[in-house]
Amino acid sequence: MNQLEQLKQYTTVVADTGDFQAIQAYAPRDATTNPSLILKAVQKPEYLPLLEKAVKDTAGKSIDETIDHLLIAFGLEILKVIPGRVSTETDARLSFDTAGTVAKGRQLIAMYEAAGIPRERILIKIASTWEGIRAAEVLEKEGIRCNMTLLFCLAQAIACAEAGAQLISPFVGRIYDWYKNKTGQEIFGADDPGVLSVKKIYTYYRKFGYDTEVMGASFRNTSQILELAGCDLLTISPDLLQKLSDSNSNVTQKLSKELAASSDLEKISMDEKTFRLDLNEDAMATEKLSEGIRAFCADTVKLEKMIAAMR
Repeated sequence: MNQLEQLKQYTTVVADTGDFQAIQAYAPRDATTNPSLILKAVQKPEYLPLLEKAVKDTAGKSIDETIDHLLIAFGLEILKVIPGRVSTETDARLSFDTAGTVAKGRQLIAMYEAAGIPRERILIKIASTWEGIRAAEVLEKEGIRCNMTLLFCLAQAIACAEAGAQLISPFVGRIYDWYKNKTGQEIFGADDPGVLSVKKIYTYYRKFGYDTEVMGASFRNTSQILELAGCDLLTISPDLLQKLSDSNSNVTQKLSKELAASSDLEKISMDEKTFRLDLNEDAMATEKLSEGIRAFCADTVKLEKMIAAMR
């Protein structure tokens, strides 16, 4: 049994890509996308027709509407090859706009439902800013499930759980990148700072009985993935899914509810003042959250320019 098959015994495997043709070989349950992955996909010849169709179908409408049609088109294609859920991201430029994020979430769900997809199969991805978390709180009460992304610290995770978010995506690789750049050292295995962050969040959730799912994301190597075996879900890029498929080394469960129950973590109440102070005190989380929003905004602008050039 290869490592991917072994991992699936402990954790739900999710494909992290807009390249739906690359998904089938690994039989993931769910899939995630983001603006950068969609931009990367539409630059491939095989996906250009999806972009061309979105442009044609929204002739005379705003570029925003074209992008929404494109996101839904990718989501619909992905849902044909997975049994579970697809995550579709809101515009990163709404990251500090609660009302705008709520409106966009409702709009994306309405488009999926118009295409015959029940909302249970969709996760709306929202940046884990205070404003984004408040938007998720509203959407969740309407049965619109949210995937809280760009999450780098426990303060963000606690606020998401208290808001009733369906799922969070703590970023392992980007945390690792930050510490590597700061120290000049590469830390592998159980001591990887990205791995430690997700373990702490998972432990906190399971110890205090939160229902929010934890999905480790943004991996740089298979070591990070294997150290989180037992996490609720892990979203993995096709190249790392292939590496796991190519290895038959043993995989052991590293996270469990039983281990979490014995933790000495204490419960924290996360109001806005505490959230903002805790986030500000964490230089890595502050920098990576800002950087992530900027990068997604930039890739959305690139996509807009591609569309404008095709009109």
